[in-house]
Parts: sequence; structure tokens; C-alpha cells
Amino acid sequence: MAITRILIANRGEIALRVHRAAQEMGIETVAVHSTADADAMHVRLADQAVCIGPPSATDSYLNMAAIISAAEITGADAIHPGYGFLSENAKFAEIVEAHDIAWIGPKPEHIRTMGDKVEAKRTAGALGLPLVPGSDGAVETAEEALQLAEEIGYPVLVKAASGGGGRGMKVVQNADELPSLMSQAKSEAKSAFGDSTVYIEKYLGNPRHIEFQVFGDGNGNAIHLGERDCSLQRRHQKVLEEAPSPVISDADRDRMGRTCADAMAELGYRGAGTIEFLWENGEFYFIEMNTRLQVEHPVTEAITGLDLVREQIRIAAGEPLSVTQDEVRFTGHAIECRINAEDPRSFAPSPGQVTSYHAAGGMHVRVDSGLYAGYRIPPFYDSMIAKLIVYGRTREGCIMRLKRALGEMVIEGVKTTIPLHETLIRQDDFQTGDYTIKWLEEWMEQREE
Repeated sequence: MAITRILIANRGEIALRVHRAAQEMGIETVAVHSTADADAMHVRLADQAVCIGPPSATDSYLNMAAIISAAEITGADAIHPGYGFLSENAKFAEIVEAHDIAWIGPKPEHIRTMGDKVEAKRTAGALGLPLVPGSDGAVETAEEALQLAEEIGYPVLVKAASGGGGRGMKVVQNADELPSLMSQAKSEAKSAFGDSTVYIEKYLGNPRHIEFQVFGDGNGNAIHLGERDCSLQRRHQKVLEEAPSPVISDADRDRMGRTCADAMAELGYRGAGTIEFLWENGEFYFIEMNTRLQVEHPVTEAITGLDLVREQIRIAAGEPLSVTQDEVRFTGHAIECRINAEDPRSFAPSPGQVTSYHAAGGMHVRVDSGLYAGYRIPPFYDSMIAKLIVYGRTREGCIMRLKRALGEMVIEGVKTTIPLHETLIRQDDFQTGDYTIKWLEEWMEQREE
């Protein structure tokens, strides 16, 4: 089918990113927005715009009926969900397709499977992906948990089957702690996600977070586009990402990438997906799969030269993958800094009016942002306001270019995390690539002492 008009069911930089890809393909766009986002850049640039509710995301960007109505009123024949909000909501994907609107995303059944961490782990194992030792499914009782923990060895991790972001997650060091911490995890999971289901797995002491970008055509063909290193995290939220990882060899990249691609081919996966692993001592362990576009997708675009959003749209229109695995080439190095409207030390949100804005520029420097001078950052949504992506022929060259680009970036009127990134990339451990998922928080604690 030919897609002629895409409704973008999101906001901020990702909505602008989808708009740009669509425009370059000759496809019209429809922006939906809350009253708080009436002056947003993607709303100004889209061919049509529809207000779908008040500032609260529940009443606007998560309002399925309002979004479907907007699609029908404007004659949109496809919906792109971006990331966050409804992007991994299988029910919404089913509703979209039931209205004969193309869903620019994976099949609803795959969204549902991978959205349940217990089912995702079971499916990943069946597809041949390496798993962290742990429970085969949900763990119901403390007695069951104690027996399992004894078998796999402490420390163990109790994790919520639904959701993420560190909620419903507890590290257990010994048997005495397990009953109470498991109860806390179940309570947090119920409160945050409406589902108290938890499972248990081996706790890896100091791993890296490595993820592989995959694409499938829905008909049994799939490829991988290499890995991204997302180990620099604060409270389980990514701060900086790079591709390729400084610690993954070409041989391991090829081996794990093909394992991921083969798994997606067997699953019949459609569209973009990211398979996330913990990596420690040369071994990969599956943790979850995100059935959507990732925030950090630009670093993959930089080293492959492929437009991932364009590829999503092509596949949703029923076209085949634009490249074969043998045609994918990895060249150079890319780093992305997430820039948030936050105090760079306390991380308190800093919404407000942007009084001055200047995007960094120059060769191989990309800024994904909907900011402009005079724009008022609303307090109702995620605090990420820009992404700075820099490419270089080598990692060292990329870091030097990133230092220069961060120094050029001007966002005044609100506090941002630019100073944090400027300090972070000058640290010896970052320069050498010697960091894990614990490194950033430990470094930040040392700075405060």
C-alpha cells in the first residue's frame, strides 16, 4: 500500500524527526498536540495539526480515541507512534489496524509478547538468545524465590514483569533480605504498572549495557545494524550512547548481530526493534526487547548511513528491507548526548522560556530538537529537550568533535545538562572507554563529596 499522510502520535524532537523523514519521502504529516504544545515546532511545520486535549498526557498523547478521531478527520492513512506514550501499546496498535490505518511499528502480538518481561525472556530463550540465569517465569511466593535464589547464587535481582525505569526492581544480597525485598518489589510494581508480577534472575555485578538494532520485514527476513553502548546511565535512565561499543570485537558483533537477526527472522518480526543485553566478561545476556524506535537511533544512522525512520515507513507500506545484511557497512564512530532541561547537579526539572538558542553545527554534527528562541518548555512531559549527535572517523576524533560541539551549543533561559556532558567526556575512564552501567552514578557521588 502507498502511504500518503502520516499522523504523528507524539511530541518533541521525535515528532519533528518523523515529520522530516516523511517530508523527504513526499508524504504529508498530521501533528496532534496538547494545548501545552500548540507552539511546538513540529506543530508549526506539519501539513495539518489537531489539538487532542489538555496538557495532561493521559488526556492527550495517551488518549487513543482522540488520536484515532484525528486520523479519521484528517484522512491519515498511517500512524507513527515515535517512542514512549503509545508506541509499545499492543491494544492501540490493534485499534489502529482495525480502522484500516497502517501502524508504523511491529505486529501487535510481538509488542504484547515483548512488553511482558517474563514472556519476552521465555520467547528470547526459545529463539536462541542467551539469557541471564533465573526463573522460567513469574515467581509467586517467597519460598519459591528462596529455593531459586539458592540454585543460581546470590546476589539476585527481583524485577517487575511489566514496566521499567528501575521501578519494581530490587537487588538481594542474601536469603535474609529476600522475602521483604520481594514484597517491596511486588508492591512497587503494582503501584507503578498495575501488575505485581515479578521474576528473579542472577544479578550481574558490573556489566555494560549493549543493545542491537534490528529490522524485519514481517515476512521472515531480518537484519541487524550493529550495537550501541548505553552503559552511561543514571537511575536506569540513559545519559549518553555511542556506536560502536568500545569493548565489542568485530567477531562478537557479527556473531551476536546475526543471532539477533536470525531470531527476528524466525519470529517474523516487522519494523524496527532493539534487543538489549547485559555484557560482562565477554558474555551477552538478554534483558529485554523494545518494539519501537529508540531515542538513541541516530548513532546507528551515523555509522550505517541508513535512515531508520524512512525504513520504518517503507516496511509499514509493505516494501522489503532496503538493504541485505551483506550490504550493511559500519564506518567510523558516533556519540549522542541527551540534553535535558534539568539542573546539571541536582537534576531538578527546569521548564520555562528559552530566551536564546543556538544549535551546534559543522561537519558531522547533528542536533535533533524542537527548540527555538522564545519557545516555552512545558513542565508536563519528559525533560529531554535536545539530542546532540556527533560522528567521527575514529572514537578519538569523535570525542574531540563532541567537545567542540558542546561548547558551541547555547540554550539560555533554563538550566540544562550540557555542563554535565562537558565534564563527563573529559574523564579518563570515558576517554578510554573503560566504564560500566555503575560508573556514572559512582563518579557523580564522588563529585559531590
